[in-house]
Amino acid sequence: MATLYKSTFSTPVGGLTILLEDNTMVICEFADRQHRVEEQIKRFYPNHEITETPLPESLREKLEAYFAGDRDILNSIPSGPIGTPYEQSVWKALQEIPAGNTMSYGELAKQLGSSPRAIGRANGRNPVCLIHPCHRVIGADGSLTGYAGGLDRKEWLLKHEGAILNL
Repeated sequence: MATLYKSTFSTPVGGLTILLEDNTMVICEFADRQHRVEEQIKRFYPNHEITETPLPESLREKLEAYFAGDRDILNSIPSGPIGTPYEQSVWKALQEIPAGNTMSYGELAKQLGSSPRAIGRANGRNPVCLIHPCHRVIGADGSLTGYAGGLDRKEWLLKHEGAILNL
């Protein structure tokens, strides 16, 4: 039986639940969204044993560095979320939005030859928040729309990355 290693990590905007398969992050969700973690496990990892373990030091250091201000460190974290080929293409495109920048659903849809609604659905199914930074996708008018972790977190993350000025 395969194993997923489950850890938690505290952030300024709430705890994260992180699941690793070997050294690859497959789930990263805010701890108060536990139902999303359970749905992912049930859907994609039903035959895996879940083992609670401390977060590997190298991953903990990278997450600490991000929350201390190193906006680009998340790009060095290996991830492998399971999804449809379309979802995979959207999640990969999310990683190409530089920290400190945003892109509208429409812009991302145009880039991928898709529709804003389809982008929104794929974003909403993203099981690896932060690493596949769906918080960097905003409404066409600049509004902070749709974020599974909550709009308050989306705003905090965008301010932290410098995409929104703290006024």
